Amino acid sequence: MEWVRGDAIGCGSFGTVNLVLPKNGFSKSPLMAVKSCQLVDSVSLKNEKEVLDRIGSCPQIIRCLGGDYTVEKGGKLYNLFLEYADKGSLADQVRKSGGNLMESDVRRYARSILKGLRFVHSKGFVHCDIKLQNILLFGNGDVKIADFGLAKKIGEEEEGEQRRMEIRGTPLNIAPESVTENVYDSAVDIWALGCAVVEMFTGKPAWNFKSGTNIAALLIKIGVGDELPGIPQELSEEGKDFLGKCFVKDPKKRWTAEMLLDHPFMAAGDESTSPRCSFEEFSASPKCPFEFPDWVSSSSSTPSTASSQSDSVPSFSSYINIPSPWDRIRELACAEAADWPISESWITLR
Repeated sequence: MEWVRGDAIGCGSFGTVNLVLPKNGFSKSPLMAVKSCQLVDSVSLKNEKEVLDRIGSCPQIIRCLGGDYTVEKGGKLYNLFLEYADKGSLADQVRKSGGNLMESDVRRYARSILKGLRFVHSKGFVHCDIKLQNILLFGNGDVKIADFGLAKKIGEEEEGEQRRMEIRGTPLNIAPESVTENVYDSAVDIWALGCAVVEMFTGKPAWNFKSGTNIAALLIKIGVGDELPGIPQELSEEGKDFLGKCFVKDPKKRWTAEMLLDHPFMAAGDESTSPRCSFEEFSASPKCPFEFPDWVSSSSSTPSTASSQSDSVPSFSSYINIPSPWDRIRELACAEAADWPISESWITLR
């Protein structure tokens, strides 16, 4: 596809991110973003493409759509094409929420990240830089892990001085074994996930790190001290226990992504949040009859309420497995088509 560089939508240590526009004004290709950097500095982007190509496709991993070279303003650039996340990053979402997220949303995001990590780890790779800025959101409710520039094959060793001095990832999310032994195995992603969960819930890093503080002092605290990242007291008991399984100093005793997906925190409260979208933006004043607060599902109906209905009209209790009207509206609010398996049992009210 012939393309031109669109508006800038981000930047990082690797270079810049822009929208991709078809040169002829029309294309059947999916909307894309392009990460670009000078060719001489393209090690990270080339590593990202190689890793994404090797691990293959996963619903919770950003898709790589190819790469190429261009000459712009007298310099040669390397370009990496990725699917475009129209809702930005999870860090953006936390900021928009005023600094924290509801626990139900934290659980939903964490579940998607864990599914992505389970896939990455099963392919023998480790991401090495899990943080909110690297979790991207889509209008259809998808949550995907991005930025594999620091990812590596598990067990691969760097040689000599380069390996001994290697630092991968964000210091605030780095695991103890990475500080003390320069180890980057799948367990480091789990520690970083725990830090991300704390930040989702509180709007602040898991470590109390003030601007201007010596990074070396922070690394010593993480790697050598007995202190663990702070676990929010407002979090449910299941959530606290979940974080406790992430924040284990010994990586051999830290839970894996597979184990954490079976943790009660991942199963708790599923009925209260749609798995495909967050409903926070639809909490405005009622605009139609469907939003009347007294229209409830059978799960909240009392026997006296059910028995008072006319015999000629089926009661809601007859359809115990049907989603409540509120849940149906939640599904309508999403970009995906709703899946109502018992559509023939709608009740005509007027």
